[in-house]
Amino acid sequence: MTTTTTAPPLLSLRGVTKTFGAVNALTDIDLDVARGEVVALVGDNGAGKSTLVKVLSGVHAPDAGTISFDGRPVTVADPSAAIALGIATVFQDLALCENLDVVGNLFLGQERGRMRLDEVSMEVRSWELLQQLSAKIPTVRIPIASLSGGQRQTVAIARSLLGDPQVIILDEPTAALGVAQTAEVLDLIERLRQRGLGVIMISHNMEDVRAVADRVVVLRLGRNNGSFDARSVSSETIIAAITGATDNVVTRRRERVGGGSAGASAAAVDAPADEEATR
Repeated sequence: MTTTTTAPPLLSLRGVTKTFGAVNALTDIDLDVARGEVVALVGDNGAGKSTLVKVLSGVHAPDAGTISFDGRPVTVADPSAAIALGIATVFQDLALCENLDVVGNLFLGQERGRMRLDEVSMEVRSWELLQQLSAKIPTVRIPIASLSGGQRQTVAIARSLLGDPQVIILDEPTAALGVAQTAEVLDLIERLRQRGLGVIMISHNMEDVRAVADRVVVLRLGRNNGSFDARSVSSETIIAAITGATDNVVTRRRERVGGGSAGASAAAVDAPADEEATR
């Protein structure tokens, strides 16, 4: 008799809840991320996406529920604990210093050397990280101010790899980027998947989601509202889950206006990144 075992998810949340006073920002959230999987986290403004990211990155402590990493329960007490566990987060603002070059930004706060900086070691490691991502950056000594939006996103992702994470959270990685720069970032996400990392990607852009995600997890009003295969689910189904409508309502509305409503709904999904109601 042959017994087969299934590996646990790399990252698993069960019943995660977070409140701010009378506001329930997250209620009983479940989420799994496997190795080499890209999970798109979508939802309307105030759905709880930013709060969930902050829980995973150690900014907020959950009030209830469990977080497991590689099959064992863990406590993400603060951002340092998240990094030590292997969870890296690239926030939307990137937090790059324009007056510093690529090396300076990659090692900001993590400089090598005691009495004097080990510039050679940091430069070599910077090149290694950028090469892993097949980055289109001419030199690691170029100032951040000279880089495009896509190149800056690359530097931010490369910086997150310094601690050899197993899960990377990307908060609106293609927001405000042009077509070519967006393609570069989506290629980076694909390379992270190929390296076996688990990726959580927050996005309002369904085209980007379909391009790289394996699954789409929808949050609505701080709760789970569906998990779908990214390559087979319809836009109407995702929009219905985000808005709380039914497929029939969305379809009838589209038919009534001759297809225009679906486009309007899709545009709503591409709204600016959410600021939680709790802020």
